[in-house]
Amino acid sequence: MPLYRLPSRRALLRTASAALAACALPFAPAHAQGARTRFTVAGWSKPISEITNLLAEPEKGFFKAQGLDLAYLPGAGGGDAIRNLLSGQADVAFTDPGSFFMALDKGEKLVAIYDIYPQNVFNVVSLKSANIRKPADLKGKRIGVYSLASGTRQNLLVMLHQAGLKESDVSIVVTGLLNFAPLLQGQVDATAATDTGLAVGRRKGVGEVNVMQVADHLNVSSDLFVVRAEALQQKRELLKAFLRGYRDSAAWMIANPEAAADLAVKYAIDGTQRDINLEVIRLRNASSLPARAGQGAVASALGAFDLDSLQKAADAYRALGLVQRPIHIRDAVDTGLLP
Repeated sequence: MPLYRLPSRRALLRTASAALAACALPFAPAHAQGARTRFTVAGWSKPISEITNLLAEPEKGFFKAQGLDLAYLPGAGGGDAIRNLLSGQADVAFTDPGSFFMALDKGEKLVAIYDIYPQNVFNVVSLKSANIRKPADLKGKRIGVYSLASGTRQNLLVMLHQAGLKESDVSIVVTGLLNFAPLLQGQVDATAATDTGLAVGRRKGVGEVNVMQVADHLNVSSDLFVVRAEALQQKRELLKAFLRGYRDSAAWMIANPEAAADLAVKYAIDGTQRDINLEVIRLRNASSLPARAGQGAVASALGAFDLDSLQKAADAYRALGLVQRPIHIRDAVDTGLLP
């Protein structure tokens, strides 16, 4: 593959934008003229607008300032990102907790080092005419997912289990990332998606829909940065530099959504419409904010873990039969690399 992923939420974003614009740590100029180390992120997706903070690196230089030459390896789901990490093609995986839990369950030695999106952004969407209003209504239905290795499938399984259903009780159809066309064309009865996917679908005329939020059943982070356990010692300073660069890039996109929407037109494969870029970026900015961060703590809290929430999620995956082994989150998370 080629290399290239409380106050009201709106009030919190306004406060965050101002705070981050003023308080984000400055770039490290010492690296600007020196040799840079290549660093590859294995993504769950192609280069899409919601990861504009990564894609804007050629112009913004957040990682260059940390001495890194950033590369992005696209994938088709969080499972792909982990496979590319384990194969040695990447230094870090941009993956969902479900894929992380399942890899740990198989005995893989992995550690999460940064909580990218503390908010659960997954959902299951159906047309009003299908009359699917609750998880139990999914029985016997055809349901689209981005890929079998994606967080859409993992979170769909969580929702099914909440209704006492198994994966075999439905027909899962791989529809790709832009999966609302199959829904409109009647190829599926419902589709597992994300908040940004739904926003794009609505902009493109999906019409009246019923939306079931996975967060209503299991509110856990949507994506994490995960590394091989051995890298914690071998590449510790390199990983710290990457997280500083990523934190600065996330802070920039939160503080400057309009500028990010402009750059998405240039760098994102789905970024042709600036107004849609802006909506997607604002949604992703909101999901980047820690759920429990106070107004004065947003800048310093980017990337911070809610270990209790992750443990509840890991326990839920085991209770639902999605993993077999008990997962002790404090043994699978390293908070010492956070900026």
